[in-house]
This record gives sequence, C-alpha cells and structure tokens, in this order.
Amino acid sequence: MALELNDAPKAWLDEDALATWSEIPVAIIGDELNRTQIMRAAIKPLAPGSGFAGQALTARCMVGDNSALHYALAGAWPGAVIVADAGGFEDTAVWGGLMHTGAKQRGVAAVVIDGAVRDVAELRDSGLPVYVRAAVPAGPHKGFGGAVNATIQCGGVPVSPGDLVIGDDDGVIVIRPDQIDGLMARCRARMDKEAAIIEGLKAGKTTVELTGLPPADEIGK
Repeated sequence: MALELNDAPKAWLDEDALATWSEIPVAIIGDELNRTQIMRAAIKPLAPGSGFAGQALTARCMVGDNSALHYALAGAWPGAVIVADAGGFEDTAVWGGLMHTGAKQRGVAAVVIDGAVRDVAELRDSGLPVYVRAAVPAGPHKGFGGAVNATIQCGGVPVSPGDLVIGDDDGVIVIRPDQIDGLMARCRARMDKEAAIIEGLKAGKTTVELTGLPPADEIGK
C-alpha cells in the first residue's frame, strides 16, 4: 500500500494561545466538553510534569511499521504535536531515540502514540514530552504504507490535522476548532468554582454541601 501524504494543516492558534491552553488542566477541559475527547487511560506520559499544547500533525501506521512517522517527522513544524495511530499494538516500537532526536531538532512540542516506543530512558530524559501506550525493545519494519496528515484515531478519539491537542499528567485531550468558541472562558469559570470549593473545604464544609448533592435518600431514584 502506498504511503498517503497530505498537506500540513494551517495554523489557527498562535504561540500565546497555545501557551495559555497549556496552563489549563486536561480534566477541566474534559469536564467542559461533557467528558468527551479524552484519550484512553493507556495513553500516559513517560515523564511526569511534561505537559504540552499544540496542533496535531497526524500519522496512521500499519501495524509494526513506522514509515509514516518518518515522513510525518520530515514535515514537522516547530510546535507541532505528532499524533500517531499505531493500532494500539504494543509488541513493536514505532518510535525511539533517533526519531526523538530529530523531533527535538525540528522543535516538535510533543509526541503522542497509540502504540509502543523504545529507548525509554533517552526519551524520558529528553525534555520533549512523549505520551504512549507501551514500551518494548522490538523495533519496527518500514515500507508498508500508512498516511500523514489524515484523520486518524488515537486512544479512541478522532484526531484531524490541526486539532488542538493538550496533555498533562492525567492524560491527553483533543479539541476540534468548532469546539473552541467560549471554551477557555468556561474552563476559567470552572477553575474559579473549584478554587472556591477548596476554600470551603478548608473552612470545614463537606463536598456534599459544596457540590450541592441531593439528600442521600434521593440519590438513585
């Protein structure tokens, strides 16, 4: 199967906007998106504290093959988040130290892979965030096709080229352009509400009181 190469997405968020989004917890965004758009729990950071925000550069890999990722990396722009659907396959790594060095040189903001990586110590110490399903020493094949900058799935979430992708210690969320309007204001309001709840807890109130739960005998009716 030939490798499908598509044009890179257009930028619709500047560096300042991305920096602001990187400060918003993924859990807060997920709550404001009705607990949708969140990647599966298996997609986790290799290193704690390695949050990011950026627009998606997508790759779809054939199982056990990383040729699509090589071409995605060749077309990466500074601040891109490489997001790869490697089929959730955990027994062959499609990303490792050599590619990671290349990604860092190109200014990539993060790498998110629904599959496996290797050279974990090197990746963890690089300072370039990696979110992945698994790690394994076995390396990939090349030459079985795939796609670059096409709509994919990663961690059970559809990802289109240019989507806003945000990660923190909890995991990864994807925001489509049509979801962005008013979302930041809602997230800020929720964060203020949670800050007020924390102050209430410090004052001796309970979460039952502060979250407005109904009486116990009414729950479940």
